[in-house]
Amino acid sequence: MKNNIDTINIRYSELAETDCCLSCGGAADRGKAQPGEVCVDLGSGRGTDAIRMAQEVGNSGFVYGIDLSDGMIAKAEKTAKKLGVSNVKFFQHELETLPIKNNFVDLIISNCVLNHVDNKLKVWAEIHRILKNGGRFVISDIYSEQTVPEEYKNDPEAVAECWAGASTKQDYLDTIKLAGFDNFEILEESKPYEKGKIKVSSFTITGKKATQKCSCC
Repeated sequence: MKNNIDTINIRYSELAETDCCLSCGGAADRGKAQPGEVCVDLGSGRGTDAIRMAQEVGNSGFVYGIDLSDGMIAKAEKTAKKLGVSNVKFFQHELETLPIKNNFVDLIISNCVLNHVDNKLKVWAEIHRILKNGGRFVISDIYSEQTVPEEYKNDPEAVAECWAGASTKQDYLDTIKLAGFDNFEILEESKPYEKGKIKVSSFTITGKKATQKCSCC
């Protein structure tokens, strides 16, 4: 686990100042952040989506960007300051234990990041925990058709291409259900394409945390 975290941190810190695209989907576009909402970007990278959502939610809303890479956090904070966007805060933090209180968030987005995490169920449980009842998520990610061979798990190129830690589609969907989400759907899905010795696909999923009904009525 530590080796994988170190690989991700080093690799993505190196990419923080480049022009490469690290995203596999337009989760922010699909999320449609609204004025006054609280939003979270898991794997916020250089902060592009988080800063844009901060502008969309306005001064009555707020956005949190969470990323493992110190280089990416530094770049995001620098950009937000340059643009004068103050209703956004970036945390360098693991996704398995989010620094956000329960039932607090309206919208969670993520682009091609959750596949990196070893304990994916714990991350999805955190997503469920911090969402308000009726809150929504839009997650773009990659899944594999077969188990990813061990040789690619810490390979810098495979990590940067966001498939080194991919799970199968069925495992991915089962994990979302186990975390407590029953209401979700696949918005878009690519055809399989080859990576290393396997095939992978990218997809975008959206869903909502169930609204709890009052038992006293």
